[in-house]
Parts: sequence; structure tokens; C-alpha cells
Amino acid sequence: MTEIASPYMSHPRIMVLGVQPGVPPFRIVEIDGEVAGAARTLTDVLRVAASAGITVHDLDDPDTVRWVGGDKLTWTRPG
Repeated sequence: MTEIASPYMSHPRIMVLGVQPGVPPFRIVEIDGEVAGAARTLTDVLRVAASAGITVHDLDDPDTVRWVGGDKLTWTRPG
């Protein structure tokens, strides 16, 4: 019998989307697939999560947060 390997893809509750144009630039934060707010800083991501009742212990844990279009330190668009 042959086993089919499938890569594990986590589905975190928090998704931080790519940087959007603005003054200052911002990132949209989704929680459970719904837009929950906008973040201009890493602290804003934590605030949005807390307002939804989620305590984030590790922003680098892919089971907790998925960063799209950059990582937790990406807050400007490539020029």
C-alpha cells in the first residue's frame, strides 16, 4: 500500500494581509475569515486580536498568525 504525503497547512484564526497604500501604510487584519480591523503597527495587530478575545503569545507561530505579503516586520510597500 502506498501512502500519499500531504503537507500540513495550518488555518490560523488571525490573518494579516499585505501592506495597503495609505499615509501611513496599513495592513488589514482578518479574524476567523472576517475583516476585524486595520493595523499600522505590530501593536495594532495585538490590539485587534485582543478585541476579538484572542491572546497572542507568539507572533511567529504559523498556527496562530499567518502573515501575507511579508512578515511581522513588513509595514511599508516595496518601492
